[in-house]
Amino acid sequence: MRSLHDPSLMPGLDKAAERLCNAVRGGERIVIYGDYDVDGITASAILFHALRTLKVDADVSTYVPHRIDEGYGLNSEALIALAEKGAKVIVTVDCGITARAQAAALKAAAPHVDLIITDHHHVPPIEEYPECFALVHPRLDGSKYPFGELCGAGVAYKLAWRTGTMWTGSDRVPPAYRTLLVELLALASMGVIADVVPLVDENRVIAAFGLKRIKASPLPGLGELVRQSGLDDAKILAEDVGFKLAPRLNAVGRLGHAREALELLTIAPPARATEIAAELTRQNDLRRAIEREITQQASEMVIEQGMNHPDHRAIVLKHSEWHPGVVGIVCTRLVEQFHRPTILLCERDGLCSGSGRSIEGFNLHGGLHACREMLETFGGHEMAAGLKVKPENFGRFQRAFAEHATQHIRAEQLSPSVMYDCEACWEELSLNVARGIREMEPFGRDNPGVRLMLKGVPLDGRPRTMGSDQQHLQMHLGSGSRRIRAIGWKKAELGRDLPIGAQLDLIVQLKINSWTGSEALEAEIVDLRLSNRR
Repeated sequence: MRSLHDPSLMPGLDKAAERLCNAVRGGERIVIYGDYDVDGITASAILFHALRTLKVDADVSTYVPHRIDEGYGLNSEALIALAEKGAKVIVTVDCGITARAQAAALKAAAPHVDLIITDHHHVPPIEEYPECFALVHPRLDGSKYPFGELCGAGVAYKLAWRTGTMWTGSDRVPPAYRTLLVELLALASMGVIADVVPLVDENRVIAAFGLKRIKASPLPGLGELVRQSGLDDAKILAEDVGFKLAPRLNAVGRLGHAREALELLTIAPPARATEIAAELTRQNDLRRAIEREITQQASEMVIEQGMNHPDHRAIVLKHSEWHPGVVGIVCTRLVEQFHRPTILLCERDGLCSGSGRSIEGFNLHGGLHACREMLETFGGHEMAAGLKVKPENFGRFQRAFAEHATQHIRAEQLSPSVMYDCEACWEELSLNVARGIREMEPFGRDNPGVRLMLKGVPLDGRPRTMGSDQQHLQMHLGSGSRRIRAIGWKKAELGRDLPIGAQLDLIVQLKINSWTGSEALEAEIVDLRLSNRR
């Protein structure tokens, strides 16, 4: 804990912690209202376990809105229904900072209920803050909190920590609670990595220590999730959370209801945990199939409508048959393909709703704010956001957002740049070098993995594609004892037409493959070209 900032420095946090302590002591009903993504699910689970550890019979329950039926953020009807069912304290995690109208509706209908909002998303002007019992956010106006880039799970973790010290009236908490705080770092690390917040400062500390706790977690659900992801014999890395654990937790919220994912991380006993984890895997497989179909269709629409033209610097599309729970991932795929901020909307029931993803250097939330008069709702941050727009306003919004993007995105930003840390000789690569690099993990946003430039490396044999959709590239580099396997995830097109024995320049990240029980050096391809190519 010495590496983390004092939670009391965060605006509103002490007031929120005190109210939660009083509610637990008084037997009041507390409802944790969380978002339906991994950050929201892990944040909800953190606070749930913390309050139940303070008092095993604490009246604590959770609520997760349905992504399609209710949408992102606080829902007035749900808040009022929770109050009618006896909630005395409703505490949000990973949502609520823009819920001014919803907070007012709850206060009007149930003034006896105390609403605590904890969030980390874009902060509105102070006059637009929601009126509630306590507003907890590291970046509120006038905040003295040293680090403003926590995710929702990070904020929830800080609240759990301070609630424990306030419960005892001391900086020291009981041994069981101290053990819990260490174990909860596993959940917090998953929120940090899945929400792609900058992996620096406190986020790096949480991720580094939390990743080590995932496999050792006493939570049956987390253990079963690890097993279902094929990671029970592996060291858990940040990329394992990003590509294996998090997608499974997200999938059920995208295609069904995220409450099952939250159940997995809170109250599920072993048998139920096995059942839920298997269902999450099935849902994730289905999500991937739907994602591929929508990605292909949307990509064709981009080209047909000329949105890949140099003079068109944003992608905004809608379709009545797209699945609203998957369009956010498809946005990411289109950003990777066309390198433009992308917004995809699903039109149904008289409203277009969807998600957006951005490129480095373009503030997506700022772009939506510039078009706010055409939108029903929007929220998020610089790189990702959600929004709703009426069909009759879609065309106007599409043009306005494209115009804003053209004004704020330079032509050179439309071509992705690939950076590397240093040039290396082929002979310098070894398992020891890879082990040394691994000591610097975890890697993530604003703390990327080490990239090496290699020049004149011979291609051994013919490249081949791999994976169910044949999107990945596999090849062997070097010769004899200096021959290593190289993988390019979603890089199949880079291997086309490469002649056997060609000399290649590559940017790679060194990896250690221990799948067979022994360690082998591998290279993950970031980019490549034929040597001496001008």
